[in-house]
Amino acid sequence: MILLNLVFLSSFLFGVAPENKTGDWPRHRGDSALRGSTSAKIGNELSLEWVFEAGDFLKSSVVVADGIAYVGADAGKLHAVDIMNGEEKWFFESAMAIEAPPLVIDGVVYFGSTDGFLYALNAQSGVLLWKYETEGEIMGAPNQAHRPKSKDSVIIIGSYDNFVHCVDAKTGELKWKFETQNYVNGVPTIYDDRLVVFGGCDSMLYVLRLEDGKQMRAIEVEAPIAASVAVADGVGYVGNMDRSVMAFDVANGNLVWNYSRKSFPYFSSPALTDESVFIGGRDKGLHAIDRVTGSQRWRFSARGRVDCSPVVTKDKVIFGSMDGKLYMVSIEEGLEIASYEIGEPISSTPAVLSDKIIVGCEDGKVYSFITNSKK
Repeated sequence: MILLNLVFLSSFLFGVAPENKTGDWPRHRGDSALRGSTSAKIGNELSLEWVFEAGDFLKSSVVVADGIAYVGADAGKLHAVDIMNGEEKWFFESAMAIEAPPLVIDGVVYFGSTDGFLYALNAQSGVLLWKYETEGEIMGAPNQAHRPKSKDSVIIIGSYDNFVHCVDAKTGELKWKFETQNYVNGVPTIYDDRLVVFGGCDSMLYVLRLEDGKQMRAIEVEAPIAASVAVADGVGYVGNMDRSVMAFDVANGNLVWNYSRKSFPYFSSPALTDESVFIGGRDKGLHAIDRVTGSQRWRFSARGRVDCSPVVTKDKVIFGSMDGKLYMVSIEEGLEIASYEIGEPISSTPAVLSDKIIVGCEDGKVYSFITNSKK
């Protein structure tokens, strides 16, 4: 317990600081540690601004950089859309469906496809720069980091070929890959600029060295993990496909706490503040969990399961539900501030900008909302 208190003391002193600019959302979980937080100032309304038709089905999350929203679709297209008016600027076609969220770094958009390729495109024009082949479907977003010794920019991605791959961000050249015993569905987390943390469908949590992919530790857990791990102040947080959310010490693999309220799985990735962990469950609830104790702070009930990964601002949590609604609730009490009924399931992560929320829906459309009144 003394170690646990020391870990969380650093959280209260230094905070979970968002990495992204408030006008951009280039990573679908906000930063490379996948903490799902932003400093963007969001108002208390949800007024529909525009709708973009991407196709028959949309599971990929929207990311935004330099005024352009990027989203993949089951029709196999990656769309680039002007966030001011919802007009398409360009699209790129892969051979199969794109369910994974893209990533935009240094003028390049990276994304994986179910055709097994990781693609790198010019973010302004959509021109293909390179592609790298894995031997399985890619269902999770890529992540980006700089290796501590080599100093090169690399892209880390999981695949259904049971490997996590690390490739050069400029060329797509393989730097290393690490084999697990089953699919890797979530996004590999970058922690402390030197570690890669992720869970797999083999019911294991892994901690690797970013530099060379060597395993630091493997932690056996109760059930397969389909979501991504959020990490802050030396502690990782993740839900599994059985019924629990876990906090574990990244340094030694020890369990910090285990949260299990009902026998429902978690496909949502958590969002973090200094005090709380927020995660959606298939019990139709959004759960707020105390980061120190693992006890429930509150639970918000939706009318459908919450597979969407929430995003937290200073005072709000934004998320969608399979009941077809986009919700905005208060961080402290979990009370509804606003909601908008789209009418079709929402399983993707919303992109949260200053005064704007953009989210994809399983009806194949992207919706942009203004959150402050223009009156």
